[in-house]
Amino acid sequence: MKTKIVATIGPSSDNFDTLSEMAAQGMDVCRLNFSHGSHEVHLKVIEYIDQINKIQNNYVAVLADLQGPKIRLGALENENVQLKEGDHIRLVTYEVAGNRERISIRYEAFATDVKAGDQVLIDDGKIALRVIETNGKDEVLLKAETNAVVEARKGVNLPDTSISLPSLTKKDLDDLDFLLQQDIQWIALSFVRSADDIHALRSIIEANQKANKPGIIAKIEKPQAVANIEAIVDAADGIMIARGDLGVEIPMEQVPMIQKRIIQLCQQKGKPVIVATQMMEAMISSIRPTRAEVSDVANSVLDGADALMLSGETSMGKYPVETIRIMQQIINQIEGYEAIYYRHEMPEDPTHPRFISDSVLFAASNMAQSTNASAIIISTHTGYSATRLAAHRPKARLFAFSGNVFVLRKMNLLWGVYGFHDSSLDEAGKLMDHLNQLLIEGGQLRKGDRVIHVLSTPTWSKGHSNTIRLGNL
Repeated sequence: MKTKIVATIGPSSDNFDTLSEMAAQGMDVCRLNFSHGSHEVHLKVIEYIDQINKIQNNYVAVLADLQGPKIRLGALENENVQLKEGDHIRLVTYEVAGNRERISIRYEAFATDVKAGDQVLIDDGKIALRVIETNGKDEVLLKAETNAVVEARKGVNLPDTSISLPSLTKKDLDDLDFLLQQDIQWIALSFVRSADDIHALRSIIEANQKANKPGIIAKIEKPQAVANIEAIVDAADGIMIARGDLGVEIPMEQVPMIQKRIIQLCQQKGKPVIVATQMMEAMISSIRPTRAEVSDVANSVLDGADALMLSGETSMGKYPVETIRIMQQIINQIEGYEAIYYRHEMPEDPTHPRFISDSVLFAASNMAQSTNASAIIISTHTGYSATRLAAHRPKARLFAFSGNVFVLRKMNLLWGVYGFHDSSLDEAGKLMDHLNQLLIEGGQLRKGDRVIHVLSTPTWSKGHSNTIRLGNL
């Protein structure tokens, strides 16, 4: 299987036995959602994954998803507040026990940022309000656009408003402090609006003393992010198309084409891309997905996603293991379709510092197609070569060797890449023959297979692939 599976961990799956089964069935990355759960709970999952990787000789990665500046309503006097179409209500930035007249909103600059005519959506867009007027300080008068039942602490989306909240909240900074003490391979940043949000997070990561630096996944769920998508892809290490909030913030009919465009852009720029939200949501309570969900998974594979993400299905659903197994079955079926392979793009900028490496990796993918090679074998110190090769989508299997376990786990998110630990990367003379023998002994390749090696020579020259060798085993 080349398309990877990201599974969110929660009460249904945060125990050792379930996590072990999920990894055995095909979970490549486990997602820790920092909108929920304590540091102690998340740390226990991290420790379990470390143990499972050792037992299963696997490299399951950990993706920590920061909550970000999520806007929510406050508490209510009663169970809910009922509105009829045309009713007026005030959202206020000071604390009140919400009632039919006013409800508090946890966003201090709300009255400053919104303007008359802006839409305010509550509970994933189920409730739509329209701003009539704001006092510019702490109260906003709104009109209900439909009949609605408003419940406490529901999330709020502001599709027409440029919010002034920082991309990293105090909670996010506390969570980051915890995460940077662990060996986390990826950190997802929520509600990204511009490349500046990515730079702010990266400065914190780079200032940390740990040698292993997690990659940054930018979550695309705001219209501002869609408008700035090229700069965001350039700044981030990967992208998550978070279709839940994105489908609330912009017209939902636009989401499929945005998904396709972002995936294509990520492939062009050599960045991994995750498609997320409601992939197989019926399996939260049902043993089978709907036919529409099967088609959604299949189309995301056809689009070229590196990974597909499960949320409630594996965090709170009844069938976390079965969900992964069925998703893998769907992926396997679609990966028999030839049109998803060999989407290599020739590097165009000869002044780019990676131009030589990128040209070598493009040539390796091209050569694999023209020679019908069984595998491309990559020797990598940082994972860069594997990342770029994965973006070309070769049908040949991608085997990446590294002496760094953290790099191997980080690469587990990448389309088609399967990692192997080997600490002899600096033995230049017989390196390629040595790696061939390891893959034959492990049953991944057979005598007579045609393979391509990509590496830097001398082998200690890190980050600069400059050598290709084609041959039969």
